[in-house]
Amino acid sequence: MSQVHDPAVLHHDMLIKIKTSAKEQKPKTCLSCGTTENIKNRRYCSVKCRQHLRQKLNTRSGLLQALNTRYATFYFTDRVIILDVVPHGIREIFRYTALRTEKSNPAEDFGRLSNMLGGAWWAEEKRTAKSYLASRRVLEMAERCAISEGLTRPRLHRAPTVKPENLILLDIPRADLTSHDLGRIIRNAYRRQVKIHHPDVGGKAATFRKIHAAYKEMLLWADHPTFIRRRGFPDKWYYDGENKKWVQPVILKK
Repeated sequence: MSQVHDPAVLHHDMLIKIKTSAKEQKPKTCLSCGTTENIKNRRYCSVKCRQHLRQKLNTRSGLLQALNTRYATFYFTDRVIILDVVPHGIREIFRYTALRTEKSNPAEDFGRLSNMLGGAWWAEEKRTAKSYLASRRVLEMAERCAISEGLTRPRLHRAPTVKPENLILLDIPRADLTSHDLGRIIRNAYRRQVKIHHPDVGGKAATFRKIHAAYKEMLLWADHPTFIRRRGFPDKWYYDGENKKWVQPVILKK
């Protein structure tokens, strides 16, 4: 949990009360940064972008632990970022909503929100020398909503254990992994990439080697698919209080 030493910045101006939902997010945008560039049928503009947001979320999870969080979600629109928290033993959502900062990505905006809330926690803990009062102070800064407004704990979903970078290299939508014709989909995707990235047509050898390796791995997975079971939302990052880590949005089987 980041400690902010300047009490002057610990105010409520950053937090706003606004009715919003994940539905406001435009379709076909990166679930990590919101860009529409380089998306096509993908969920993220790049693996690096997804990893950057996950890292930012996980490194700021100390505040959620201090709030005794059972589960939480993080999502955003073009205008705002939203952090919903459900503490253990309380059947309410504690919602923190802040305006997006111009020319900043959601990870940076989340960092600023976390710093502000973490600073409020530390200031109260220093004043009272009691951590439970510091946590109560931060919870008082939130907008309280009913669980029915969108944060019932998600069910367990079955997620394929494929490398996201392989899907990106072959330009295969994750939704296609449940297709009965996956082998053909993989081969067709590989042929398309060969026409673009093979060295004989001007492509880079290093990139083509990655594509070929991804193709081989995907064929092996299609023959013997494996899955893991985890909780999550299709359009929100989900914080699992039991494992103390964030989970990226899941693909729901249609």
